Amino acid sequence: MAVVASAPGKVLMTGGYLVLERPNAGIVLSTNARFYAIVKALYDEIKPDSWAWAWTDVKLTSPQMSRETMYKMSLKHLTLQRVSSSDSRNPFVEYAVQYSIAAAHAMFDKDKKDLLHKLLLQGLDITILGCNDFYSYRNQIEARGLPLTPESLATLPPFTSITFNDEEANGGNSKPEVAKTGLGSSAAMTTAVVAALLHYIGVVNLSTTSADLQEKESTMDLDMVHVIAQTAHCIAQGKVGSGFDVSSAVYGSQRYVRFSPEVLSSAQDAARGKPLEEVIGKVLTGKWDHERTKFSLPPLMNLVLGEPGTGGSSTVSMVGAVKKWQKSDTQKALQTWRKLSEANSALEMQFNLLSKMAKEHWGSYTCIVEKCSMHRSEKWMEQTREPIEAEIVKSMLGARDAMREIRSNLHLMGVAAGIPIEPESQTQLLDATMNLEGVLLAGVPGAGGFDAVFAVTLGNSSSNITKAWSPLNVLALLVREDPRGVSLESCDPRAVEITSSISSVHVD
Repeated sequence: MAVVASAPGKVLMTGGYLVLERPNAGIVLSTNARFYAIVKALYDEIKPDSWAWAWTDVKLTSPQMSRETMYKMSLKHLTLQRVSSSDSRNPFVEYAVQYSIAAAHAMFDKDKKDLLHKLLLQGLDITILGCNDFYSYRNQIEARGLPLTPESLATLPPFTSITFNDEEANGGNSKPEVAKTGLGSSAAMTTAVVAALLHYIGVVNLSTTSADLQEKESTMDLDMVHVIAQTAHCIAQGKVGSGFDVSSAVYGSQRYVRFSPEVLSSAQDAARGKPLEEVIGKVLTGKWDHERTKFSLPPLMNLVLGEPGTGGSSTVSMVGAVKKWQKSDTQKALQTWRKLSEANSALEMQFNLLSKMAKEHWGSYTCIVEKCSMHRSEKWMEQTREPIEAEIVKSMLGARDAMREIRSNLHLMGVAAGIPIEPESQTQLLDATMNLEGVLLAGVPGAGGFDAVFAVTLGNSSSNITKAWSPLNVLALLVREDPRGVSLESCDPRAVEITSSISSVHVD
């Protein structure tokens, strides 16, 4: 029986750079862009001589990249060895598989280990699929002569084949193998594979709906997925990052404070020859001190993401430059970080206040948000007719002020560190966006740079952004906030897409 799990991509709205250090928080929104992992047995039955086998087969398929890789997995050491001639490898999936099986070994008694052994003798057939939103398709849209709009993106078939940049990677102008939109595809993919595998081998039970999983008092199953996915992702990257992308892929939209990096010191020992089961056992019992608080945008407020098409920012090198600046000008760095942290907290406070007022005064809230969605911000206060509406608008204007302060400090930090966190081209685009009717705020997500911009709009005003961005060569994506985290799916997503396509065809 195939197990299908999915995990969302993310947008780090506040906390860029700061979230790397405890106790700084970041607000991370999970999205409707999801990565899927399908896990099933490779062989229908166990062969008679399999009891003597020391290895089992693992097949990894990525249809969008037209790649299929075969591995042998040691049933004793739980390590993978590539046997197919393909040059491509996917370290995120490789570590996800090894660590998930090692987690089962670390937790299971002898009887369960025997059942696991039999299950693994049937091999593992793993397929990974990412929503189109994770990848840049602007070249295909432009080649078709279509306008740079979400409607053009929607004409692409689901799970469209990905174009590689190999032929363009020459000289000093080296591009990544695949053009992406910065939604955290590796974290979502790793999380989906870990969740599907852990459910398949019986370590966790994700059968309840995603909403139920998030609401349960005990999140033990999700916590297990989080620890293994976080470990696999960090080791595959070769560094211990903040982990906000994996955390949002598991738990959904949240306010996040990172874990102490020392918790993964034992996992880094695995490379030095320690048994994998022992290493993962230590990781599972380690002190994971990350903090997460449920968060989502206030009602009637929508996330819009834009791809300016001038990509090429390297998060790793930008983070390195900021750290170098911190060491060289400690006093100035501390001052800037304090101001940035205060502005992040102010924005979070205004969002929470707006959510509270929406709950307590729904009629007034919907009325004033609807009115403001048709006007630029300087006209919002004129739309108020009662004190509570004025309070709501005051909070919305407070959110705008907080975002301006965030952007200002990020820009100053970029100038001081010699990197384009909010480059001039982005500043002009964001200023113009914030002046549109119904736009609450706009900024650069995560580490900033040229890759993406985001906006939060009121009511049904998102189309104002789409119309304004298209002539500026900015492609508004189909991505929206979806607070759900990791989820078990009922079937292969490709079958769902085919069914929905057929049902939308009208026969006269």
